[in-house]
Parts: sequence; C-alpha cells; structure tokens
Amino acid sequence: MPFLKILKNLVIGKEKDLQDRNIFRHLSLIAFFAWVGLGADGLSSSCYGPEEAFIALGEHKYLGIFVAILAAMTVLLISASYSQIIELFPTGGGGYLVASKLLNPNLGMISGCALLIDYVLTIAISIASGADALFSILPQQFIPYRFYFALFGVFLLMFMNMRGVKESVVPLTPIFLTFVVTHLFAIAYSLITHLGRIPEITTASLAEMGVTQSEVGFWGLIFIILRAYSLGAGTFTGIEAVSNGLPILREPKVETGKRTMQYMSFSLAFTVAGLMISYLFFNLEHQPGKTLNAVLFENMSHVWPDPWGPLFVLVTLVSEAMLLFVAAQAGFLDGPRVLANMALDRWMPSRFSSLSDRLVTQNGVVLMGTAALITVCLTHGSVHLLVVLYSINVFITFCLSQAGMVRHWWEVREKEKRWIKKIFINGLGLMATTFILCSVTILKFHDGGWITLVITASLAFLAFTIKRHYKDTLKMLKRLNSLVDVSLLPVEHGLGPVEFDPQAKTAVILVNGYNGLGLHTLMAVIKNFGKEFRNFIFVQVGVIDAGNFKGREEIDRLEALVKKDLDRYIKFMNNNGYYAEGISSIGTEVVEEVESLVQSVVDRYSGVVFFGGQLVFPKETLINRLLHNYTVFAIQRRFYQKGIPFIILPIRV
Repeated sequence: MPFLKILKNLVIGKEKDLQDRNIFRHLSLIAFFAWVGLGADGLSSSCYGPEEAFIALGEHKYLGIFVAILAAMTVLLISASYSQIIELFPTGGGGYLVASKLLNPNLGMISGCALLIDYVLTIAISIASGADALFSILPQQFIPYRFYFALFGVFLLMFMNMRGVKESVVPLTPIFLTFVVTHLFAIAYSLITHLGRIPEITTASLAEMGVTQSEVGFWGLIFIILRAYSLGAGTFTGIEAVSNGLPILREPKVETGKRTMQYMSFSLAFTVAGLMISYLFFNLEHQPGKTLNAVLFENMSHVWPDPWGPLFVLVTLVSEAMLLFVAAQAGFLDGPRVLANMALDRWMPSRFSSLSDRLVTQNGVVLMGTAALITVCLTHGSVHLLVVLYSINVFITFCLSQAGMVRHWWEVREKEKRWIKKIFINGLGLMATTFILCSVTILKFHDGGWITLVITASLAFLAFTIKRHYKDTLKMLKRLNSLVDVSLLPVEHGLGPVEFDPQAKTAVILVNGYNGLGLHTLMAVIKNFGKEFRNFIFVQVGVIDAGNFKGREEIDRLEALVKKDLDRYIKFMNNNGYYAEGISSIGTEVVEEVESLVQSVVDRYSGVVFFGGQLVFPKETLINRLLHNYTVFAIQRRFYQKGIPFIILPIRV
C-alpha cells in the first residue's frame, strides 16, 4: 500500500463499505447527538448574542429585561416556524430548498449563496469567539496568540470532518454537556441568590422605561429596545441548521428533527434570557479583554471558597470555548450539504456534489474550511465585526424561507385544515426576521454590513454564470445525443446474441450511461478500427454522490439503472453482430473503481484495449476546465503505469 494511502487512512480513516446494508444507520445521528452536532450552533450563540444586545443598551441596561423576553420569544417563534419546514420537507429543507421550491429557483439560489456565506461565518465566528472565551482566563500577555489559536481550531475541525459526521460529533459530546450543566447551574444560582432582588429589578426596569420615555419619547424608547434586540440578532443564528441537516438524522427523520429542534430552542431560549437577566442582577460592566460571560462568572464566584470559585470559572469558560468549536461543526456539516444541493442543480461546480470514500462531501469541507481561514485572517478574528456579517446573511435566508412557507400555506388553504395556525406562525416569523434583517443592515451598513452584501451578490453572480454555462453545455449534449449515426455499424441489424471469440481482440469502452457520449465513443472505435475488434466490454461505474446518498433504496435504484444502461449497450451490439458484455461497479470515485476492475478484464480477455471518450468544447476555456471533469485522463495515467493500452477519443460537441 502506498505511503500516502497509509497516511490518509491514519488521518482521515479507511473507506466505508457501501455494500453494508446498515451503513445509513451507522452514519446517522439520533436526536441527542444531532442536538450536539447541529444544535450547538444555536446554543453557542448565547456566548456572544446576549452580550452584543446588552452592550447596545448602553446606560439603559435595565431595559435589558424586555430585550431578554423578546429574544426568548423570537427563538421559540423561529424554531416553531422551522419545525413546520421540517414537516413539509422530510428529506431536508434548508433555506435553499425551501426558497427554490416554494418561491422560485433564482430566489433559492440567492438564499443558498447567503447560506454558504453564513456557514463560512459560522465557522469563523464560532472559532474566534471560542478563542476569546478561552483567552479571557489567561494572562494578558497571551492575547497576541489568540489569532493563531483560532487558525489552528479551523484546521483541526476541517480534518475531523473529513473523517465523517459521527466521528466528528461523538468526541465533542462531553464538552457540550459540560457547557449545558455549567450554564444551567450559573443561571439557576444567579436567580436563586437574587430572588429577593426581583421586585427591585422589576421596579428599576419600569423606572428606566419611564425616564427614557420622558427623555426621548415613546418611539425613542421603542427604538432603543428594538435596536438592542436587532444587534443581538446573532442569538438567533444556527436555528436553521436542524432542518438543513435532516439527511444525517436517524429514521424517522421528521420526528428526530422536530425533537432536536425542541431541545435546541428551549435550551437556547432559557440560556439567552437567563444570561441577560443575570447581567442585570450583577450590574455588569464590559471589561476590555474579557467577554461579558467571563465577567459574570467571576463576579458570581469570587466569594466562593478556594479553589471552587476559580475552578468553576475555568471549567465554564473552557466549556464555552470548546462549545463554540463544536458550533463550528454546523458550518462543516450543513455548508457542504447546501453546496452539494446547489451543485446538483448546477448553480455550483458539479464536483461539490461528490463524496469521498468516507462518504463525506470532502470538497465542500475543504472549501468551507479554507474560506473560514481566509475570513479569520482578513478580520483578524474580530467577533464584533464577524457578528455583523453573520447576522445579515442568516436573516436573508430566514426571510426567504418564511416568505416561501407563507405563500405555500396560502396556496393550500383549501386542502390544509390548520392552515390559519400554520400561516400565522410563519407570518410572525416573516415579520420578525424581516424587521431584524432591515434593522441590522441599516444600523451596521457602514460598520461592515456592506461587505457581506457585496460578497453575497458576487457569489450570486458567479452562480448565474455557472448555471448559464451548464445550460449551454446541456444544449450541446442534447444535440450530441441526436447526432448518433448508427449507420456506421457495418453489420445489418437483428442478428441477435453472438458467441464469444477468445481469439478476437477486445475493446473495453468506459461509459457513463446510455447516452450520446457513450454511443459516439463506440462509433468512433468502429469507425477508426473497422473490424479489428469483435468483442466489446462496456464498463460503467454508478457514482454515489450527495444526490443519491439518501438511503439504501436510492443506492439499489442506482445499481438497477446502471445495469439497465449496460443491457442496452449489450443488446445494441448483439443486434449488430458483435459479442458484448457489461461490467459495473458502484462507488464514490470513478478512477478507483475502474482501476479495481482492470485486472479481471485483462486476465479474461486477449488483445484488450481500453477506450474512453472525452468531450471537446468548441472553445477551451478556464471555466470548461473548472466545471467539467477530465476523469479519462486520470484513468489513462493509472493504466499507463500498469502498461495497459488506453486510448482517449475526442468527442466534439
């Protein structure tokens, strides 16, 4: 085994067995692990969302109780809205699919682009915020190393996710549970020790509201509350991750997804509201170099006997930092999935729908990780800037998803008995998310908000360009299919099956379906070599990608389709007086699968020559090379090393 293969198996792991009938059960997540892997994105936002909202109140901190109530209600509202999306899209319904199917494909593409940027920022902000939390407990002289620690965190998670979903989630479960327990304890401790101050806090909040109203008027008061509420919008990010991640959940997926959403929504609503009220109880002020949560935990535990106080702060902040790293998982789990769905619809290069032998969308994982590294470098890990970029994009997707659902319930109102309740929930969600999107965009436009709009618009333009190229290519392929000239075959039709001649030369033709490319390759062999070959072997690999890796039934369907295509080639050649066979394989990597079939073919047949067709476009451009695979050249290189003749036939389109 080559050294690189051994190294790859050590770092990423050995390939998965596609013939294992229980493979989907082994790879899928139960609700609890889904809460860890997907729900952590939402729960981790309590590490920075409440802080942004509380600081935005400035001297009006006692209005924080109203912001806390609004935030908790919004979490529950958006979660309820996405639970309805889960019911309507049982195979996975993130913002891209919802907008594409319920509004139109172009709006779906915009939602998908916003989601891709959002998931890159999920990784960046989670890692950067985790580094902030961890370095809050270290001496000041270590702060310059925070940036490099964040970069290391992105690299580490990228390699973990190349191993697979379950392998990346299960080891992080103890960290997640530590966060939940420590924060539940901190909030409960804060409430219990300040029960006597609740009337005082309530009175102070009402007094603050009255004073503020007298100073700036009623609408000024509303503006201050809603401004803080909007700027704390990072709190609501990550809620969509569950509906996007349905394909990796255990059957029944809808029930598992809804249960996961409940775990996440209630834990997030409680944590966000509890932390903001705790800030009030302890009358906190922001301290440079420390997160507000770090200040809270230090104030809370400074009267405890040693070593319990410092130990509690250490464990709690480390759990925060680690949970934020877990939250970055959502970007690595859902980002590549959105990218794969867009690639299947030809908005993105088709290679992003491919799976590795670990059944991971590895190209997507690498792209998301690389983009996150660049983002961390450009922003130097500034959570304040990242949260602005983050909030805008996620709410673009929220708005389009809710708008699509509202439209759907209105269109099916005569068939759906509970349509009023459903449209009410999604309607409220649409109003809340639209308000937050407009507010954050306006308030933070000059503070970096324009950057995310420019990046998203640029990605959408790129998607349009890619889609147009694939549309043009499809037209050329249709024309190619219609130009197959069967008259090139020299033998009359209807001869039936032919006996295998072991002395005759054998042409082995690689095909990817019964289509124009395969037939033109076959005709080119006959045209160029005449009666040189009497035996024809057709080899086809059924490629398992993100589009068909959804269940055992899909793989069985793919195997049946491959067999059907090969049978058509065999029948076609038999009817024209040639001996023909079909050899097939199912896998994620064409080159590897073809190479595994080679030796048996060479051993069984004499005078074997392999052929593969390669599309030749009217004009070779960079975009052709980027958007289309050149698999036959990779196969030819492998065969060349083995001393096996392989001829590439150019097929013009």
